[in-house]
Amino acid sequence: MAYLAGKLVLSVRAGAPNNGKGEATTGRVKRARFRGGLYPYISAQAVRRWVRESMVELGTIPSPVTRVGKAQNKAQKANTAADPVRYADDDLFGYMKAGSSKDNAATTLRDSPFLLGTLMAVEPSYPTEDYGVMARGVIEPVLHGHDFYTADLAAPLLLDMPRIGTFTLPGDGGVGRPNYLSKEDALKVAEAVSAGAAPVTFRDQPAVRLPIEERRTRAALLLEALAHLSGGAKQALHYGDRVPDLVVLVPFKGGINPLAHCVDGEEGFGLRVRGDVLRKELEAWAGEWESPVRIGWRPGFRDEVREAFAKECAAELADGTIVVDHPRTILRGLADDLRTGALDAWFDDPVREVVR
Repeated sequence: MAYLAGKLVLSVRAGAPNNGKGEATTGRVKRARFRGGLYPYISAQAVRRWVRESMVELGTIPSPVTRVGKAQNKAQKANTAADPVRYADDDLFGYMKAGSSKDNAATTLRDSPFLLGTLMAVEPSYPTEDYGVMARGVIEPVLHGHDFYTADLAAPLLLDMPRIGTFTLPGDGGVGRPNYLSKEDALKVAEAVSAGAAPVTFRDQPAVRLPIEERRTRAALLLEALAHLSGGAKQALHYGDRVPDLVVLVPFKGGINPLAHCVDGEEGFGLRVRGDVLRKELEAWAGEWESPVRIGWRPGFRDEVREAFAKECAAELADGTIVVDHPRTILRGLADDLRTGALDAWFDDPVREVVR
């Protein structure tokens, strides 16, 4: 297997975890309009930040961020160290560090091995505007407002396992995917080699790859951070738990997510976890995925939906094709398997027969 495909669900109850552009004295949550309905959402950028910060809480050292450009300058930039050899978050989350033409510095990029979609409400949900007054110690009270809402939000995710700790280099002609280490990053290549990295060919490009022990650790940390997830705006007024209420994971050979329609919503009925759709997808992709399908489902979350899913997939649950446990248990258990080397095959692309 090469990819870990998944679906992530967060349940927001009277919360405002991700704010959009405010209006005068009113703070607005992010929302999208679709077919006449209003769907609150949490941007992938926000959730990825929560994951980064959760990794720091677990003990990783984050890549330092430097802001470039004056406040009045429209061309403001904020760069990390862009050092995926030294910093796990630069490796896992990617970066773009734009070089300065003035200094003749190159732009260096890295695509993110961790892909995450927008956490969109599964059915229309209309935010409530909370009216507030600041009257403490002032003659004229200050009026203000902000949105909050209740909704279940879902997003697809994909983790490109072989790409973790693997850094491609420009080809002989300097042409290739500009997403890892450039010729100007020669020092980082040297650092990688001194750290035990070995030269490899990765998806038809020359590359260097960190030792498997480090790659295991980084993949495990990402899953542990998801199990430990916390963060979000307005916590003082609308405190809410951000540990996933539902997560579905399936190891896959290609960069496909077969779970697109397995977890969705229907207006008026809310979240659906469709066992019949999951079964048909697994049948259609037979030979492309590895058992078991891991489902983390928090106790008390959508019990009626869980009961219906258990009845629909009773045979798969009985034979171990699908396993269900607490999200924290599923994520940390998978992280443990990665750390021990039991899943090392996931860190290499599968060998496929050439079709002529």
